[in-house]
Amino acid sequence: MTENAKSWVRLQSTAIMEIFVMVRREKTTIFLDCKEATTVYELKKMVEGITKKAPEDQRLYKDDQALDDSKTLEDCGFTTQTAKAQSPALISLSFRGEDGEFEPVVIAPLSTPPELPMS
Repeated sequence: MTENAKSWVRLQSTAIMEIFVMVRREKTTIFLDCKEATTVYELKKMVEGITKKAPEDQRLYKDDQALDDSKTLEDCGFTTQTAKAQSPALISLSFRGEDGEFEPVVIAPLSTPPELPMS
C-alpha cells in the first residue's frame, strides 16, 4: 500500500461521521447534530440541556420503537445516509408523567406555508 493510500485509510477511520436528528414532542422540535457513535443516553443529555428534563424522565423513539440508552445512534439505524442536514432523521420524545408512567407520543403536524398568489 502506498503512503498516500495509508494516509487516506487513516483519514477515513478517524473521520467524524456527523448525523442530524430532529427530536419532536407535541409542538416542540429540537434540531441536533451528533456523531453516529453517540449513545441514546448521550442524546438524552443533549435534550436535557434544552428541556431541563432528566434522561431517566425521557423516552426516545424511532418508528414507535423505544430506543435503548446503551445503543449508539448507528446501532439504531441512524447513519450519514439516513440522517442528513437537509433531511434529518425523526426521533420522537415522550416524558415521564407525575404518575411515573411515560406519556404517549404526540407530535403536532408541522404547519404548511400558505399558497403563493398566481401572477
